Amino acid sequence: MSLLQVERSTAATGAALLAASAAAWVALVVWEQPMGIVAFLAGWTLMMAAMMLPSILPLAALHRGGDVSLAVGYVAIWGAVGLVPWELMERGVSPSVPLVLGLAGAYELTPLKHACLARCRHPAGFLLRHHRSGPFRLGVEHGLWCIGCCAGLMAVLVLAASMSLGWAAVIAAIVFVQKVLPLAETSVRVTGLALIFVAATAAVT
Repeated sequence: MSLLQVERSTAATGAALLAASAAAWVALVVWEQPMGIVAFLAGWTLMMAAMMLPSILPLAALHRGGDVSLAVGYVAIWGAVGLVPWELMERGVSPSVPLVLGLAGAYELTPLKHACLARCRHPAGFLLRHHRSGPFRLGVEHGLWCIGCCAGLMAVLVLAASMSLGWAAVIAAIVFVQKVLPLAETSVRVTGLALIFVAATAAVT
């Protein structure tokens, strides 16, 4: 494959991921969610597709073949995570917002967060370690690292922001900056310290 063909393939993959994300955002805006776990998981999976698909651009750009299966595996594991907020809602779990924000901010500064982020930001190493995996499994495995990377931010979305679309968009932007753009370490520290500051401010007002 020539360099020009590689560049065209990469551009096409990026465009497809962004288009899928945009379509998911549009669907979320018009979504009238009925009751029940199936409908909730469908809405959650749609939200994860909207928020998270742009962040796998670096991995999809290096991966050759099976990009649809890769994206489906990635979104599928994020969709399965929806069982957690569903169970929390069913049990009426509602911790204080300052506590959620403070813990999420602290998590941003932990070695676990940075280890998971490193796997997400360096797809070449990830592909070398998982070269035997098919595209769907590769998407699932990459998604597991991303779940570890974004656990604190997702806790904010579910427990402090009630899964509002506005906050979903803000968190999606933070995830994209941390996982794709330069200065990831700086953006993670800023995010963590900002969450802790907001938590402290909310706790005393």
